[in-house]
Amino acid sequence: MNHPVQKTAVIIGAGPAGLTAALELARRTGIKPIVLEADDCVGGISRTVNHSGNRIDIGGHRFFSKSDWVMNWWKSILPPAEIKLESAPPHSDSERVMLERGRLSRIYYLRRFFDYPLKLSMTTLGNLGLVRVMKIGFSYVWAMTFPRKEEKSLEDFLINRFGNELFLTFFKDYTEKVWGVPCNEISAEWGAQRIKGLSIRTAILHALRNMAGKSDAQATNTSLIESFLYPKYGPGQMWEETARLVTGLGGEVRFGHEVKHIKVENGRVASVIAWDKSLQKEVELSCDYAFSSMPVRDLVASLGEGTPPDVREVAAGLRYRDFITVGLLVSKMKKNPQSRSAQENNMPPDNWIYIQESDVKVGRLQIFNNWSPYMVKDPSRIWMGLEYFCNEGDALWNLSDEEMKKLGAQEMAKIGMIDPSDVEDSIVIKVPKAYPAYFGDAYGRFNVIRDYLDGIDNLFLVGRNGMHRYNNQDHSMLTAKLAVDNIAAGIGDKNNIWSVNIDDEYHEEKK
Repeated sequence: MNHPVQKTAVIIGAGPAGLTAALELARRTGIKPIVLEADDCVGGISRTVNHSGNRIDIGGHRFFSKSDWVMNWWKSILPPAEIKLESAPPHSDSERVMLERGRLSRIYYLRRFFDYPLKLSMTTLGNLGLVRVMKIGFSYVWAMTFPRKEEKSLEDFLINRFGNELFLTFFKDYTEKVWGVPCNEISAEWGAQRIKGLSIRTAILHALRNMAGKSDAQATNTSLIESFLYPKYGPGQMWEETARLVTGLGGEVRFGHEVKHIKVENGRVASVIAWDKSLQKEVELSCDYAFSSMPVRDLVASLGEGTPPDVREVAAGLRYRDFITVGLLVSKMKKNPQSRSAQENNMPPDNWIYIQESDVKVGRLQIFNNWSPYMVKDPSRIWMGLEYFCNEGDALWNLSDEEMKKLGAQEMAKIGMIDPSDVEDSIVIKVPKAYPAYFGDAYGRFNVIRDYLDGIDNLFLVGRNGMHRYNNQDHSMLTAKLAVDNIAAGIGDKNNIWSVNIDDEYHEEKK
């Protein structure tokens, strides 16, 4: 008796999008997912790096979403903790939980702390000074009265919501530190996707709702939330558990498989060829469906010279921003009058701090202890992550690890955070193509790529790099979920996948 051959889906990348697609396929269809991951771990930039028992969250990942589907999906894998975890035995089920964490992030500017989002408090007004406050107020009124009619750039987008003076004070320098280009060269679409719905007006209304005891988590802008869920051992724990579920349902997750070539025949992906690092040879996998979360520039290159020249030209011109994290383990931090710290080691209570100071290169500081106390091996020590933004191959990227460690300690000392002699351990992690860039001529022609790739019938682009979209992990998950929905329903139109992160309500979840 002949049994029907099981259909397969090759999924490129074991980040949130790839693993969500794999688990949804395994749970809901008869299609076997085979995940190809170039690295030796899952999670992509949502992975957790363990350095001598101290864990690093690359970029900071709050587990909060306006999508009920995403929230329930996370909770089904790592349920919220309802017991006192300190008393739990090691490796028990209570190890696989999420903690509810208070959210605090601030801006460090003029060697002072400012609440983020900004609050109209006496501390804020005092830190800014009367003259600057008056300038901010007048420029905000002017922007509301005479807004820029056409929002072409991120500068237009921000000035229309905050006024020119506040833009110059708190947005311009930091944003240009992150992206390495002027704000007037970055597409307004970046603001629409990352800062959508946030303005002085919404911040004030949010504060008034909280004062009246009427906070609504689902209606709150993601930049204003005050608590979130977080896996006990960092975001990578979520994706490690997801990978375990995928393999338990018959799927595969293959590490050390770097995709080199994708064969397209008759408008469909026929097979995917990857370099197997352990076997030191190429392997070819035939497939019925293909999901790609790899960078679009690399995906188009892997399709070969049969791809139309204009598609290859635009893809080759896509730009990215790269990322370096310097982990520093310190015995204590310097006391700051505004630190709000009640700790003997002067650890600030923030999850992260935006470093607005222009005399240092570091852009953001994470305090991993405040994400989860289980991220640090010794709770008497402070485990911090210094985030630097650069371009692969530039002077900062090419610094040796020892030079980066030294730079990180020196900059933290320069802005009055630590004494370099208190640094006990450190690590450097480099992440290429961390942020797809919303600038450059190629980005303006991205539809040339999208139209061509969407025309490959069984190929689905998902996730941040897979779609060249600055998606959060919940957005990435939703793109994967919708792709599986389309396959299950036999829908060929892929526009619903691209609609994720376009509006604030995730309308594809509201239908």
